[in-house]
Amino acid sequence: MDNFLESVAKVNDVVNGYAWGWPALIMLLGTGLICTIITKCFQVSHLTHWWRKTIGSVFSKDTHKKLGKHSGSVSQFQALCTALAATIGTGNIAGVAAAICVGGPGAVFWMWVAAFLGMMTNFSENILGIYFRRKNENGEWSGGAMYYLRDGLGGYKGMKHVGKVLAVIFAVFAILASFGIGNMGQINKITLNIESAFFTNVTAPTFLDVSIVNWIIGIVLMIIGGFIILGGLQRIASFAEKVVPFMAVVYVVGALIIMCCHITMLGEIFAAIFKFAFTPVAVAGGVSGSVIKMILDGPIKNGCKRGVFSNEAGLGSSVMVHSNSNVKEPVKQGLWGIFEVFADTIVVCTMTAIVVLSSGAIDLATGVTNAGTDDATLVAKAFGNIFGKPGEWFIAVAVLLFAFTTVMGWSHYGSKAVEYLFGVKGGKVYRVIFVLMMISGAIMTSTLAWDISDTFNGLMMLPNLIGVLAMTPLVIKITRNYVDRKINGKDIEPILSYDPAIQAEYAPLVKQGEE
Repeated sequence: MDNFLESVAKVNDVVNGYAWGWPALIMLLGTGLICTIITKCFQVSHLTHWWRKTIGSVFSKDTHKKLGKHSGSVSQFQALCTALAATIGTGNIAGVAAAICVGGPGAVFWMWVAAFLGMMTNFSENILGIYFRRKNENGEWSGGAMYYLRDGLGGYKGMKHVGKVLAVIFAVFAILASFGIGNMGQINKITLNIESAFFTNVTAPTFLDVSIVNWIIGIVLMIIGGFIILGGLQRIASFAEKVVPFMAVVYVVGALIIMCCHITMLGEIFAAIFKFAFTPVAVAGGVSGSVIKMILDGPIKNGCKRGVFSNEAGLGSSVMVHSNSNVKEPVKQGLWGIFEVFADTIVVCTMTAIVVLSSGAIDLATGVTNAGTDDATLVAKAFGNIFGKPGEWFIAVAVLLFAFTTVMGWSHYGSKAVEYLFGVKGGKVYRVIFVLMMISGAIMTSTLAWDISDTFNGLMMLPNLIGVLAMTPLVIKITRNYVDRKINGKDIEPILSYDPAIQAEYAPLVKQGEE
């Protein structure tokens, strides 16, 4: 087992170096910057509008209304919760802690930068996802990067085959990513935190060099996950709709209590975040290499990588569930995409960062992580410092809920990618394999599970960003059409779908006020 995992790690390190090299990171941030510019900084210039149309409309009946009786249709709120279920995971807890431990406090600043730009990347992805979606053979909506790569990018002169190839590449990497970020990485963190909180002093027998505790946790999670996942999107969305708002609010309240307990440190914490965003953190044995390289490979790279791991903006993943929404306006679902990144990174990740930086595990003067600090359980220890052992139990439960809902959301993403390649029946087979693979995350090492997740994220991101960049003219056109109609009050024909039949069906309804 050890030799096999070591071989996997070596191969992964090589691929990861390419998937998350600087060209890829520049492309990620550049796409967000371009999407921000072409929409005239929509996330700021129309802040009140997208806020009112998303969280401000959460009690509206339309937000919770499903479209017809199709089993694959979910409400706008269910689509958001399922997308948040897939994004609010261990990246918001262990991922933030890992970014700070490796990249210093300055990594938080670059998570904010990636999130600010990522709002408009996610906005653009969702617009394209809704615009290019279609019904499958069961009458369910199917959408995602593979469709706007094939029909959008592929619709340009001479790009037909390029679009098709990139769509297939995206779908393949999405399937692999679903087993990484959406399965192994999440289950692994659940296992580590449960062990740390409840089995610290337990000496258990092993099987294949892995503790029986790990096997039991993996099997239990597999059984529960199978019940939900094999029930399809409706059961996943129903689960997410109930769990996500509750877990997010409770976690934020707990983090706020810790912030209040360390309120005198807030000034020092934010000063460290901004200081080390542009200053390399000293390491044992002295600083080697150029200052610029230290900054690039430290806070910037780790902040961006963990930011993407957390909010998934740029991956093209959440588009696959947003496309199942009852929404008719592409931009309306784009607004939910903005809120999704805001809630995930600007709110939840920032709370975690403050908890970590106020824990005493990070020297705010030097940015150095204290010896013996374990990023996998750092947040649990920080909660334990304030609430005692119940604080560590709370984080173990929070990680369980956060990570488990992520697994549920990603099972849908992977099934849609398989459906694109092999049809609806292939998606059903995939769900069974996905459930069986859940146990692997419980028995893998933390570092390997995390690194594999990073690699698959990067490989999935590249074809998606190519598609988004290529179709920025369409994003401009659809956004401008929406702003002219909904904000400036112009009486013009709405732009809703690439499919003439869907366009003809929805245009009159949108004119009557249905979004």
